[in-house]
Amino acid sequence: MATGEKRTMHRGSFSGLSGHIRRAATGAAPFDVAPRAISSHDFQRFQALIYRESGISLSDAKAGLLTGRLSKRLRALGLNTFSEYYGRVTADDEERRVMLDAITTNETHFFREPDHFQFLEQSVLPVWRASAESGKRARTIRAWSAGCSTGQEAYSLAMLLVDWFPASHGWSVEILATDLSRRVLAIGEEGVWNKDKAHEIPPRYLRAYALKGLGENQGKFKAAPAIRVIRFLRLNLNDAAYPDIGKFDLIFCRNVLIYFDAESRARTTNRLLQHLDPEGYFFVGHAESMNSTCPGLRRVMATVYTPAENRSAPRHATRR
Repeated sequence: MATGEKRTMHRGSFSGLSGHIRRAATGAAPFDVAPRAISSHDFQRFQALIYRESGISLSDAKAGLLTGRLSKRLRALGLNTFSEYYGRVTADDEERRVMLDAITTNETHFFREPDHFQFLEQSVLPVWRASAESGKRARTIRAWSAGCSTGQEAYSLAMLLVDWFPASHGWSVEILATDLSRRVLAIGEEGVWNKDKAHEIPPRYLRAYALKGLGENQGKFKAAPAIRVIRFLRLNLNDAAYPDIGKFDLIFCRNVLIYFDAESRARTTNRLLQHLDPEGYFFVGHAESMNSTCPGLRRVMATVYTPAENRSAPRHATRR
């Protein structure tokens, strides 16, 4: 494991976080008012609009989910029917963005699908470090968390990469975290979570890269300055073109493409791969597969792919 300067820093009402943090029991807040009903006609109109705007394909079975998530917006705007709300979102760009925020699924965890991080530590990062030490590679690592939700995936990557490639050894780690929802991006940028999430982080990373909340922030923890290497940006993966964000050594797009149909999944994946370095790696969720979507990719282990021409990648798929 790479070593570097790991120093717990004190900032405001947060201090070094160490030792065991117990997982707190939490419960979901109840839905305070019964959701309004949506007609079949209105649901079909929202299906088409959401698909066109985001690439997300809602099956007919999702009518209840859509109703529940949008009813709060109807109440907030003083509207009585989904037909009225449809007229509002088609005429108002800002409300359309709010609607997309409301319907997106934002489940995430620190170090989710740990075999991906294990693969990086065992098969990729040592190769990159050795290559840089021999002068064959620049000391810059760029990663993209696409569909980052509230940021746990991006901060997990930051802990891993900063630990292996510390700035004190001349490395630069850059992480782009993008999502359709501005609400979750704001949470990610703040980088503060309830302590019941801390059990998801390996203890050595928790000690090195998290700050414990004090006073009014008691019961919370915060990302330390060393892993504030993340740029949060609203980006719609369904857009015809992406901004000028450059190439990445790692692209994580996990448990996002499952919400797309085959056409939008292929289209989006190909746009993502335009930003993957020829020797980079593309990660998807364990319910997703890319071989039929992008024949130019080579599978190196379950749900991890690299461009077929990448000669430095492992030649045989690793079993989970």
